[in-house]
Amino acid sequence: MRLIDELDDEVNSAKSGIIGTQVKVDKERAYSILDQMRATIPEEIKQARWINKERQEMLAEATRESERILEAAREERERLVGPDEIEKLAERRAERILEDAETSARRIRSAAEDFADGILGSLEANLERFKAAIQRGRDRLGVRDQAEAREQAEIREQAEVRERVLA
Repeated sequence: MRLIDELDDEVNSAKSGIIGTQVKVDKERAYSILDQMRATIPEEIKQARWINKERQEMLAEATRESERILEAAREERERLVGPDEIEKLAERRAERILEDAETSARRIRSAAEDFADGILGSLEANLERFKAAIQRGRDRLGVRDQAEAREQAEIREQAEVRERVLA
């Protein structure tokens, strides 16, 4: 966000040109800020991928734990095979253990998904702010016609990044 503000300040503080809305911007400074933005975005994508990987690992761990609990319950039930009442008690206990494991897995899965969704939402908002700041700068520089082709390419690139992040 700091880089967007810097670019916006650079354009806002630029001297007006001869023609209406055109301004003179320090080209090197603008490119420097854009280069920093480009370097920042891949890091946020890496973070989103890491979060997604962590979520998958948490889900796998919850699944393994529920399977372990189920197996322990089955073993306990087999050990207690005998009189009908003991068997019924073991079955009820196994059902409770299974329900607890499933509830725990759902809770972990939900928390992991909420966390990942929050990070992805933040990334999406940052990308939109970057895009808006760049567009404002281009509008002020009067390069709208050339920017349309690049904008279409950026939209395609963002869509591909979102698909890869969400995959």
